[in-house]
Amino acid sequence: MAYDFDLFVIGAGSGGVRAARFAARFGAKVAVAESRYLGGTCVNVGCVPKKLMVYSAHFSEDFEHAKGFGWSVGKPGFDWSTLIANKDREINRLNGIYRKLLVDSGVTLLEGHAKIVGAQKVEINGHTYSAERILIATGGWPQIPDVPGREHAISSNEAFFLKELPKRIVVVGGGYIAVEFASIFNGLGADTTLVYRGELFLRGFDGSVRKHLHEELLKRHMGIRFNSDISRIDKQSDGSLLLTMKGGEALETDCVFYATGRRPMLDNLGLESVDVKLDKHGYIEVDKHYQSSEPSILAIGDVIGGVQLTPVALAEGMALARRLFKPEQYRPVDYNHIPTAVFSLPNIGTVGLTEEAAIEAGHEVQIFESRFRPMKLTLTDDQERTLMKLVVDAKTDRVLGCHMVGPDAGEIVQSLAIAIKAGATKQVFDDTIGVHPTAAEEFVTMRTPVQR
Repeated sequence: MAYDFDLFVIGAGSGGVRAARFAARFGAKVAVAESRYLGGTCVNVGCVPKKLMVYSAHFSEDFEHAKGFGWSVGKPGFDWSTLIANKDREINRLNGIYRKLLVDSGVTLLEGHAKIVGAQKVEINGHTYSAERILIATGGWPQIPDVPGREHAISSNEAFFLKELPKRIVVVGGGYIAVEFASIFNGLGADTTLVYRGELFLRGFDGSVRKHLHEELLKRHMGIRFNSDISRIDKQSDGSLLLTMKGGEALETDCVFYATGRRPMLDNLGLESVDVKLDKHGYIEVDKHYQSSEPSILAIGDVIGGVQLTPVALAEGMALARRLFKPEQYRPVDYNHIPTAVFSLPNIGTVGLTEEAAIEAGHEVQIFESRFRPMKLTLTDDQERTLMKLVVDAKTDRVLGCHMVGPDAGEIVQSLAIAIKAGATKQVFDDTIGVHPTAAEEFVTMRTPVQR
């Protein structure tokens, strides 16, 4: 049977665009459908604009530090509208780049809402197309819990388009999105409170990292409430919001930002017309080749509920394209030792096993930790301290995990991830000559394991 397309991709985010571009480069006839914005969450309402806002938030500290180095900068001012306008201009530029990447690759770009109407059929803008394979790469969507007054709250989608910087904001959640946005608003001058229902945020991260970041955020005068949650939100006559906390306490603010999880974006996709099974959390179930229970329908990225990171979606898209259309180049995605960063202030960088996970996996571990005040701060009054940590298998000497809280943590850990993935031992770290004077050299100069 002749099909209109060899591959029809629904979703022009990171994973979908990567799969489409390379499938087309390998000779396949490919279409991509997108109903919102080219580049997906990461480019439009995720990592890219968030990182730009993190840079902006950090300037308040930079201006303060400059005094210790002899600079007189006067009283700095901040204009939210300028930041948002410049951010929007950059995102529009990136949207254009994604469009060009697709078109130049020979991909047919269809803008509109695509709906699956059969195992090998997709309907969009009143037209039905046939495809040998359909790839779902529609990403995720933020969830706001069903709290009375939830209509007064915002999610990360709206945070990038606020008309003005709130004077007071409450960020709800304990994951990396909550911690990052609390850092952003706090750094930009908003009176910021982070509310989390658990004992300590960033569940799943190394315990030392979690505790250290908590201490550093308190130094920045951020309000942090653990074991706390909102039971209702009421809008007052002056436009402010009155939060009733579980336990009865009241808290007044100007904005409530929920960062309490994301769901797979499968709305009105037509999955009821095909045999695509979902797991108990609503994600598409796939095998190791990203194939769903409907053989012609595949899925990658956030909709399958795996590691929800842009580089992972990119890797999955590449692996899929190679397996289907360039099998001699195929290699599966290795989900071990995936480095990641949390762009809180200060940053977190991490790769490999946490101390807790290593012990749970049966390793006898040695822990190397260093806490120090960065050289950049020695001429300032800033008391921020950096944390660096290595988790080492005591029997094999292999470095199992590397964790950092401090300036440029993501940049530093990216390089260390190569060593961890290559199986470097602590002896290799010890034998590596450091770059002096840098913070990064601490990773190759830690000699004495800490006592637990």
